[in-house]
Amino acid sequence: MSDDRAGSAPTIAAAPAVVEFKDVCKVFNPGTPQAFKTIDDVSFSIADLPGKGEFIAVLGPSGCGKSTLLNLIAGFREVYPPTSGEILVRGEPIAGPGIDRGMVFQKYSSFPHLTVYQNVRFGLDMNRERLGLTESEIDTRAKQWIERVGLQDHVRKYPHQLSGGQQQRVAIARTLVLKPRILLMDEAFSALDEPTRLEMQHLLVALWTEVQATVFMVTHSIMEAVYLGDRIWVFTPCPGRIAREIANLPRAVAGVPARELQKTSEFLAAVESVSTVFSAVERGDG
Repeated sequence: MSDDRAGSAPTIAAAPAVVEFKDVCKVFNPGTPQAFKTIDDVSFSIADLPGKGEFIAVLGPSGCGKSTLLNLIAGFREVYPPTSGEILVRGEPIAGPGIDRGMVFQKYSSFPHLTVYQNVRFGLDMNRERLGLTESEIDTRAKQWIERVGLQDHVRKYPHQLSGGQQQRVAIARTLVLKPRILLMDEAFSALDEPTRLEMQHLLVALWTEVQATVFMVTHSIMEAVYLGDRIWVFTPCPGRIAREIANLPRAVAGVPARELQKTSEFLAAVESVSTVFSAVERGDG
């Protein structure tokens, strides 16, 4: 006999976490004199928020395992699997890199022999059958994303003909054209001059709002972390652990330029607060 009660709301199972780390440790060259532990005892769970992506900014001293964190999520074979612990993406173990996870690197990563248009559509071509896309659909989507990053007047140019900021626009378009649910950014703007960096931060906020992906961004810039992050993780010196999590940050707004928000007293106070925490963790006092 059913025990359902008339008029009761149906039970909806909670969606699995977007990314979950359970006591993750990574040691390179284990069992050798060159053994090196880069992260240790890292645990977190990022909830799936329907219609909204969360932005996690990761700060920490050089060599503390921030990039290792991203590479493990990406499933890159040079780093994955962890030495111990478990990593789940949407409730499933990682089998390797996948189009559900996109990476934007610090170094310009466009294919030098391909034009802007060819670079942006490259991932679509490689995954044509899996995505079930026709040639017309690939062409349309590539052109749409080239326009979204403001490169519609440069479609036939090669990477060496572009500025650094333009090359990173290509990398962002090439990644987001696949509509990944997780975006990984490893100091993606660190090589850019300050005005271009602010311009790219503003662009990223607009695009992130559109794609609603979960973003993990490694940065050495506290101002960038405060501007972009829903929350900030501050890593300890190596082996890296999440020492502090900082939330309730000033919100980046898609229509407000980064340079304007970053001049406000609220924003500058948040930067000062995060800087204090970062210094304490770096000293071992956090």
